[in-house]
Amino acid sequence: MRIAAIDLGSNSIHLLIVEVAQSGGFKVIDREKEMVRLGSGTLSRGRLSAEAMRRGLEALRGYKRLAQNHGVEKIIAVATSAIREATNGEDFLEGIGRETGIWPKAVSGEEEARLIYLAALHSIHLEGKRALVVDIGGGSVELALGAGQQLEGCFSEKIGVLRMSEEFAKSDPLSSKDEARLVERVRSVVEPHAERVLEAGFDCVVGTSGTILALGRMALDLDGSPPPETLHHTTVKVEALRSLRKKLVASDLRGRLKMSGMDEERADIIVAGSVILDVILGRLQVSELVLCDWALREGILLNYVHGHPRSLARAEAYPDVRRRSVIDLAERCAYDEAHGRHVATLALSLFDQTKKHHGLGDPERALLEYASLLHDIGHHISYPGHHKHSYYLIKNGDLRGFSPLEIETLANVARYHRRGLPRKKHTGFAALPRESRRTTKVLAGFLRVADALDRSHRQAVRSLAVSERGTALKVRLEVQGEGELELWGARRRVDLMEATLGVSLKLEPQPDESPVLRSGRG
Repeated sequence: MRIAAIDLGSNSIHLLIVEVAQSGGFKVIDREKEMVRLGSGTLSRGRLSAEAMRRGLEALRGYKRLAQNHGVEKIIAVATSAIREATNGEDFLEGIGRETGIWPKAVSGEEEARLIYLAALHSIHLEGKRALVVDIGGGSVELALGAGQQLEGCFSEKIGVLRMSEEFAKSDPLSSKDEARLVERVRSVVEPHAERVLEAGFDCVVGTSGTILALGRMALDLDGSPPPETLHHTTVKVEALRSLRKKLVASDLRGRLKMSGMDEERADIIVAGSVILDVILGRLQVSELVLCDWALREGILLNYVHGHPRSLARAEAYPDVRRRSVIDLAERCAYDEAHGRHVATLALSLFDQTKKHHGLGDPERALLEYASLLHDIGHHISYPGHHKHSYYLIKNGDLRGFSPLEIETLANVARYHRRGLPRKKHTGFAALPRESRRTTKVLAGFLRVADALDRSHRQAVRSLAVSERGTALKVRLEVQGEGELELWGARRRVDLMEATLGVSLKLEPQPDESPVLRSGRG
């Protein structure tokens, strides 16, 4: 089933089209954004201008055509600050419905915060953490505090970047007097919430929305950090954001447009956005911010999907966002579940029994399990070169809860489960940091052996036990039935494991001695 979510924000209108699987997971089919600025002038006058409504309606007509071309069955649209505050907002929504057949629903600020939190929870690895999610929109700022599924507080305040720019940015560059007035406004509004949040405590802060992502990108450039492939799940230091604020406040529009990473469409309002974000993070005594490119539109979709029993069952079965995301991708690619799970069991057994040789910990162990589950999904494209197809699918599979480096490592481990060994001439492997290259080699070494030990996909090798004799590791295999094919395959795949651990590997089958019932003719 294909579903579209539309977020009619004060600054931009976003469209997201996804295909929802029976499991409840979804993959992105298309996305669009139009910076319509419905809140321009509206937030101060209290009425949507005819020009703003025209721009909004034009964008929505285009979105409706795009949704139809993609075979979308359900369109869910929500309206935020600019529309819910406008005296003619309800009339505008009615007009949208009559003109396009899309019937948006205005949501409260607290509901907006809840949906944004839901999006962050399902895309950032927050297991076991209390998280504060911050979203800076055009008309309002949303804060949501929670621990896992337990949402503890939602706050929405009218200090959005478009609203604050119109009220306080009276000169360019921003005068010190206007900056001080803006700081005071934000502080006074945030203070009651800050006291409550600090009293409750939190482990991390997640930032969403176009304004925060734009600031995060520029702060990373300013900090001298290598540009990430994606901002999602990337961490940015608050010190870098503070330095960026000073630079933005001191610049005029022409100077800002020349800055590295500047989003031209936000150049006129980014100054107020940097001040708002810095004041909030400073009051909350935050040292770093995790960027999240999922926001209200993804929250809308998740809220809809979670209203269906099948999706809820999946969430209960896989409460961890990373595991759920991996299984979603595996199922979309029609993986051999029994083989994938058995290879994971064997690979983890090798990992656990050789810890003193590799020195890796739980994070790397988790990556090995996920790579094992996904190593063969390249079959979904074709068998020849399927290890390379697996690499591509993992990198582009919209895995949630993983940092960009974790996804790259995971994809490389799966890529080397057969045939060629990791080499610096391979672009994906060469791009990894040195420590991650070692991790990839070690994990891929385990995966190669484990995959070979289920070459027939019959789970003939039930388990394995590793014992040590000097620099040699003896792996005793519990085999049920015939395991010659597995033994032959595994002996050809020990090379990487031996090289990375600095040992020699000896595989010895131990036939299953359980009694076999035979039938005969009397």
